[in-house]
Amino acid sequence: MNQTSQTSSQPVASEHTAKGGGIRFLTILGPVLWLAGLAIPSVMSPAWITIGGIFAIYAIVALSQDIVLGRAGMYDMGHAVFFGVGAYTSAILSLSFNWPILWTIPVAIVVSAALGGILSAPIVKLRGDYLLVVTIGFNAIFVLAMKNNLFGLTGGADGLFGVSGPTLFGHMFGSQSHLFYLNWVVLAVVLWLMRNLDRSALGRTFRYIKYDELAATTLGVNARNYKVAAFALSAGIAGLAGTLFAMQLSAVSPGSFQFTDSVVLFAIVLVGGQASVPGVLLGTAMMFVVPQIFTEFAQYRYLVFGIAMILVMILRPQGIWPARKGVL
Repeated sequence: MNQTSQTSSQPVASEHTAKGGGIRFLTILGPVLWLAGLAIPSVMSPAWITIGGIFAIYAIVALSQDIVLGRAGMYDMGHAVFFGVGAYTSAILSLSFNWPILWTIPVAIVVSAALGGILSAPIVKLRGDYLLVVTIGFNAIFVLAMKNNLFGLTGGADGLFGVSGPTLFGHMFGSQSHLFYLNWVVLAVVLWLMRNLDRSALGRTFRYIKYDELAATTLGVNARNYKVAAFALSAGIAGLAGTLFAMQLSAVSPGSFQFTDSVVLFAIVLVGGQASVPGVLLGTAMMFVVPQIFTEFAQYRYLVFGIAMILVMILRPQGIWPARKGVL
């Protein structure tokens, strides 16, 4: 009997060992890849330095989308709104009120997070398609307001131009290499935040609500408050990315925060893998880096990404790199 028990326990032990080895591998691989990325400005052309900086920005936005969609399980198809709010907040404070761009970052985060909380409070009880349609409406209203030159500050359809890079200790971060390093460091901070969120009681509560809201409510969880918190947190991180975006392009315009941009963020999470940081990063690379390798086909990236999304949903419905099981 004891021999049988030992034999049956061996596959379980092997499975746990394999999982532990995989986790340790990812723990090592992530920092190694990030450190390798620091060499991009030294070994790559200026075009690839710019692509690397944009990848970091959109990776941050996609990770923020994953908080709402992948972790809390809410269909937000208007996430580009918070990305745009951060970008416009920093651009307006910098250009119209002469604020140093670094000082605008906390304001952009707070304004975006507050708007996320305010907009989500009355709608988080909606489910599935209903929530999705409402967030699409938010995106349409935001773009229309920016095009109409809201309060005479947003520059209308042309947007705002002349956003400068930050100045730190008297050093101007004006080149694409400098901005790349800034974006890369902020990406590392956001990855660290995501790692801690996954390990925190807040992150576990988000997942409880996603997988079984009724059971979570029965245990005393105020699902509505946590859903609003998820929206606010994701919106704040998206607002941070918006400031980086404004500095990267030296401009902001309504065309950068359209409904199609929200669809792309939504699709990145689905294709890469919900609640999977490696999956989201892989999805972002597929959308913004891979097309640059095949530049002659870059104009078809939405078509290719759409086909990839269909194939992934059929062949791997959990995403290319799904979250590991047993995270709860």
